[in-house]
Amino acid sequence: MSRVAAIQMTSQPDVQENLQQAAGLIARAAEQGAELVLLPECFAAMGNRSLVAIAAAEFGPQRPIRHFLAEQAREHGIWLVGGSLPLPRSAGGKPMATQLVLDEQGIEVARYDKLHLFDVDVSDSHKTYRESDDYAFGSELVCLDSPVGRLGLSICYDVRFPELYQGLRLAGAELIVVPAAFTAVTGAAHWEILLRARAVETQCYVLAANQGGTHYGGRQTFGHSCLIDPWGELVSVLPEGPGIVTGELDLAYLSEVRQRMPIIAHRRFAPPAAPQPVAKESSKNE
Repeated sequence: MSRVAAIQMTSQPDVQENLQQAAGLIARAAEQGAELVLLPECFAAMGNRSLVAIAAAEFGPQRPIRHFLAEQAREHGIWLVGGSLPLPRSAGGKPMATQLVLDEQGIEVARYDKLHLFDVDVSDSHKTYRESDDYAFGSELVCLDSPVGRLGLSICYDVRFPELYQGLRLAGAELIVVPAAFTAVTGAAHWEILLRARAVETQCYVLAANQGGTHYGGRQTFGHSCLIDPWGELVSVLPEGPGIVTGELDLAYLSEVRQRMPIIAHRRFAPPAAPQPVAKESSKNE
């Protein structure tokens, strides 16, 4: 049995204030015995229009957010999954929405760049979201071994694309993380049902860390960070506001679920191919 935690925040534009809030919540999760802690999407800056400058600093020698993650992982002896931060692949490149995984020594052991960008219209005060204006698409599925089981990575809008999660299951995932900044409108309609569907169809634990509250400019996020088991049951949930959700992973139970209903063996169609590289970065005019 391993304990994991998802952190829920209401991040604002100020990076240092967000990191201070995150540090307190990470400490609480570690005190409660979490071996792996997940931060939400945009945990360090939300609504900050200096994304290019933030990304350049993270790629260069300063790396304030990356150093923060490393220090927190080392201090608490935990694996830490940094929900997402802006980070290019090359100097001067367009930022990616990047998830970093750090081990208990603070070493970055994996990087995942968000595959599906949120270019949609929503019936809230913000109305239009065009994530590709600020970020480039990722191109690789990422799954790795961790102390709590084999870990599959995803971010927010990815959750609407089940072929990614089938790919993670076929790569051996036992726990899939979903850091997010789901809007209040889309969250109320689809958040829980999508997460539970991904858990049921992959027979994995799903740990989801959402933003939850009112942000700069009036944007509202749904909260309801949670842990879901491989049978689709909600283990724990935090409806709104900053805080933590913790729960235990039972890999023996996961194995039992898979043995009793061997859906991978029953598959009649070819497994999904790994995502292919995107030919070029998306532009504002696409």
